[in-house]
Amino acid sequence: MTSDSKSNDQARRRSASACSNGEVKSSEILHQNGHVFSRGSVAEVYALRDMASEDDIDVVPEVGVIEKDDESEEDGSSTAVPEESLWSIFRQAVLPFLLAGLGTVCAGLVLDAVQYWPAFITVTELFIVVPPLLGLKGNLEMTLAARLSTQANLGQMDTFREQWNIALGNIALVQCQACVLSFLSSIFAIVMGLASDSSFQLDAAIFVAACSMTTAAIASFILGSIMIVVIIYSRKCRINPDNIATSVVDALGDLTTLAILAGVSSLFFSRLEYPGITWTVVLCLLALLPLWIYIARKNPSSSNVLKVGWWPIITAMAISSVGGYILDLAVTRFSGLAVFQPVINGVNGNLAAIHASRMSTMFAQRSTLGIHPEEDSQYCVDPFTGLCRTNRQARISQLLVVLSIPGHIIFVFLIYIISAGRAPLTPALIFAYLTASLVLLLILLYLARCGTYWMWRRKIDPDNAIIPLLTGLGDMLGTALLFLAFLFLAAIGDTSVVNDLGLPHVNKNETVVHLV
Repeated sequence: MTSDSKSNDQARRRSASACSNGEVKSSEILHQNGHVFSRGSVAEVYALRDMASEDDIDVVPEVGVIEKDDESEEDGSSTAVPEESLWSIFRQAVLPFLLAGLGTVCAGLVLDAVQYWPAFITVTELFIVVPPLLGLKGNLEMTLAARLSTQANLGQMDTFREQWNIALGNIALVQCQACVLSFLSSIFAIVMGLASDSSFQLDAAIFVAACSMTTAAIASFILGSIMIVVIIYSRKCRINPDNIATSVVDALGDLTTLAILAGVSSLFFSRLEYPGITWTVVLCLLALLPLWIYIARKNPSSSNVLKVGWWPIITAMAISSVGGYILDLAVTRFSGLAVFQPVINGVNGNLAAIHASRMSTMFAQRSTLGIHPEEDSQYCVDPFTGLCRTNRQARISQLLVVLSIPGHIIFVFLIYIISAGRAPLTPALIFAYLTASLVLLLILLYLARCGTYWMWRRKIDPDNAIIPLLTGLGDMLGTALLFLAFLFLAAIGDTSVVNDLGLPHVNKNETVVHLV
């Protein structure tokens, strides 16, 4: 018998002995070196799933396991992770949701204003990068929020050293991802610009890339830092970060990103006669990429994402870019559409992200990657079961829908009030907007339910994959549905769009963008 076999046999004997003596609870597992880890802890969910084989772990068998210790028997508590009540979820989520909606309303008003600025009128390809840049909130910050919420709920962010290491690694990770994604989205915008406008020139293309990459770098650093602080203090205040973290990102993300994009684009546009500035900015941001990769690789939680977390965010970026192309077409016909675009996409994407983040945390607490809890193992369900039945996930979906309808009504009236009537409001517009919003939310909630379950079964961490795809689809479908709603309003002659002639046409050959 080899030494490894002997050590495994000794571990099994220790496991059986501990189990028979009542020293190990059902929520614990034994590693071969005799150390005891709690089931659902980071040691099991993250480290062991990547580094240990099945032979290395002896799971405590059901026979002889003491389900409750003496202390839990006295107070009647169980070692199982308790489920939050629907009222608790609603109470914790409603205020962040309203704040998130207010943030998207402000973002919509910013977009409505800057669409008439010289930079956006002259280089309309900037509209193509708007959804991908706003999508970084879902691709990066919401994914970061979901990932850190899971780690916080599993107890991996309880000490200052753990918090610092995770913060440093993940900030470097999002900077790396932001650089790559913003560069790719600017390339897509450039290609679409060349395809639709033969006068689109190289220095204008570099201008778009510089605006996109600078905005992504600044916004990702600010939002990522805020997100880490929110999750740490949520944990200390005994609030489930899954219920509020993504809403905080949504509240700040769109407004922050659009404000930075507006400022950066105006600054670079005022210096277009010096194209070396934008070239230097792009090259410097690309030169920092190896540094971010080096720092991210040193932290285990970010290192794994750096290896396997690219395909969801790149796919989501491509989908969001299609939404950007639709937005570019839409605002040239209906300039009033711009104010609603961040709201319909941001609010519904936020609710779907909350749903997906909660399911991901539930799986991490109750099972191992690739295995569903026995009582909830059906990953592909029909829309009626996923949204309308009385099962746990359907109930949460219904709660989020109930939360969204009055929320959207409030947000529409806020747009009208804050804009001082510049955004015309009619019953037909409210009906068309709410219909488009409800259809979008139902689609995203259903995809969140099936997608999260499917990814967990396929051993794909939903924290890193599902939210980017949901927000990317939300950007594309939301913009398309909103465009259809405005086309419907135009077809019936509604006064909210009848006088909307879109953005003024600019002949780029006659503007200041005569770049060599």
